[in-house]
Amino acid sequence: MDISSKSMENAIRFIFFSFLLIPANTQLESNQKGYISAVISTKGLDFAKDLLIEKAVSSIIPLQLSDIEKSAKIPVVGKVRMGLSDIVIYSVDFPFSSIAIGDSGIVLVASGATANLNMKWKYSYKTWIVTISDQGTATVEVLGMVVWLKAAVINEEGTLKLLLSDYECHVKDISINVDGGASWLYQGIIDAFRGKIMSEVEDAIIKKIKEGIIKLDSLLQSLPKQLQVNSVVALNVTFMDDPLLTNSSVELEINGLFNGADEISVSNYYSKRARNFLSCNGLAKMVEISLHEKVFQSAASVYFHADYMHWTLNKIPESLMNTAGWRYIIPQLYEQYPNDDMKLHVTVTSPPVIRIADHDVDTTIYAHLTFEVLDSSEVVSIACISLVISASCSAEIHRNNLTGSIKLTNFTSSLAWSNIGNLNMHLLQAAMSTVLENFFMPDLNLHLRNGFPLPLPHGFTLQDAEIVQLDSKVMVRSDLSYTEDMISRPGINLLATA
Repeated sequence: MDISSKSMENAIRFIFFSFLLIPANTQLESNQKGYISAVISTKGLDFAKDLLIEKAVSSIIPLQLSDIEKSAKIPVVGKVRMGLSDIVIYSVDFPFSSIAIGDSGIVLVASGATANLNMKWKYSYKTWIVTISDQGTATVEVLGMVVWLKAAVINEEGTLKLLLSDYECHVKDISINVDGGASWLYQGIIDAFRGKIMSEVEDAIIKKIKEGIIKLDSLLQSLPKQLQVNSVVALNVTFMDDPLLTNSSVELEINGLFNGADEISVSNYYSKRARNFLSCNGLAKMVEISLHEKVFQSAASVYFHADYMHWTLNKIPESLMNTAGWRYIIPQLYEQYPNDDMKLHVTVTSPPVIRIADHDVDTTIYAHLTFEVLDSSEVVSIACISLVISASCSAEIHRNNLTGSIKLTNFTSSLAWSNIGNLNMHLLQAAMSTVLENFFMPDLNLHLRNGFPLPLPHGFTLQDAEIVQLDSKVMVRSDLSYTEDMISRPGINLLATA
């Protein structure tokens, strides 16, 4: 298939990720496991198949065939030299198609196809006196064409290699309509060129299939193993292990853990897990993307070790940004620094602990809240409160991004240190509750609402997505829509970057 256009490349990339991820040997095992899994259901496979055929047809039309010349003996006329030129397939229609998955690969069949061709004809023959010649045009309708291919994809060191194991194109019959010419010309062309036209169509389609597979193989092997999300983190999208095949779905895994900007993987922080594939039984959506809790833990670890988990709380009322606002809660603060401006600074002291249970996502955040006073243009750290914060999280989908929000569940506080003497922690507990719920959590939600992109090809958008938390995983179940315009938009995904 001629995949010259950008839209065709992206569509085909998705197709082969969706349902050609078939290992050459399904018995191979790997010790490495992935933390992001994707299941493509029967509905998703049908969507991919239909899109593949649509894009393949649009990419090969118009298709130029080779010129044909032949000499034939025509009754009464004698030996005639005939030729066909400018043979062009200008339309193809595949009304029926099917897809089947097996241990040795996937079989895609498109049948009952028709195609329409334009061409020019000419002939010449000699009599004992003169040479007689003529030329004109003709149309051809190809009937009952069947195209099928069998392919597989193997994992080679984290990248994919596409293998075309078998293919065939068969034309059942053709109908030729000749414009002009002598009375014997129609039957002469039928007798001389019928088989040749059919074989030329078959050969041209097969040639395009081979060219397309070579191009696809190159595209698959050029896919990046790491995608930069921002200047701090990158997502490891190395393919892991062999795809799992059933008669109704295909599942694949990528590493799925976040790396730091220095490209040092944090995956060694986590032990390998037993392979636990998703079940696609009864899945009403096209795809199901599963993210293990270790994906989120790796992101938190990268941000923590990159020293990004500390900030000054903003949007606090002016009354709490002056020592006068704390004079009844921390009297000695006001006595030593009367009417001085203040800042509240939060520092997370270790990577947040993230746990995904059935229908719930919980996190524990260990942090220090430091009181700072602006005294004569000098920032003075006064006291530090140690916090253990329990919060619940909810996951959301915004376009192709997995985003979320966080809500305070509970917390404990204790005095870490103080330069102004002992503090009344009972009074501070109530104040900390207000600070955390009204200022700390909203600040966190500002960071969380951007989320990170799910591994999807350019041009494809999640549609009517549902989120389920179950068995240490967040699962996104969704249909897909395809929009060519989206290919030119900036973004990060599994198959291409802006």
